[in-house]
Amino acid sequence: VYKVDTTGKETVLHAFTGGTDGSAPAGGVLRDSSGNLYGATKSGGTANAGIVYKLDPSGNETIVYTFTGAADGGQPMGNVTRDSAGNLYGTTLCGAPCATGLVYKIDTAGHETVLYSFSNGSDGGNPDAGVIRDAAGNLYGTTEFGGSQNLGTVFKLDSTGRETVLYSFAGTGDGILPFGGVTGDAAGNLYG
Repeated sequence: VYKVDTTGKETVLHAFTGGTDGSAPAGGVLRDSSGNLYGATKSGGTANAGIVYKLDPSGNETIVYTFTGAADGGQPMGNVTRDSAGNLYGTTLCGAPCATGLVYKIDTAGHETVLYSFSNGSDGGNPDAGVIRDAAGNLYGTTEFGGSQNLGTVFKLDSTGRETVLYSFAGTGDGILPFGGVTGDAAGNLYG
């Protein structure tokens, strides 16, 4: 994890060892108002299935959650997002039993809840990026596979865990296999 200041000078804030502290961060970091950084690594941790971590402004790491690669998921690759209560949300490539990914929530006590497991059918599969959250608590993201043509989806997950596929890529000039996430505007449009 690094910082680049306004003069272009880079400072390494944390170097992962590849052990229980995590390995291979594949997404970016989220910064809170206190200067803490949150992120995920796709491997490392006690089961080598990835972790969610917090770095304080001094670069001290706290493991927020360690994935087991079983029903709780594994291999988180995208960014995490945070709500006003401090809960973290993200996606993993693996789900039970390390199938085609899931969306998770980790509360401030470090307890994980699986909000949705993908089937790699019309609902999507392999969410490679994290999710964004709107003011109503809905989560939005993409899956690399699944959908009507198995070429990926843009999805919405409401606060009750109900998934809606907002768009299914068809490979007819509309793109295929979305690997990155989405961003939204005030009107509710999504971009990716």
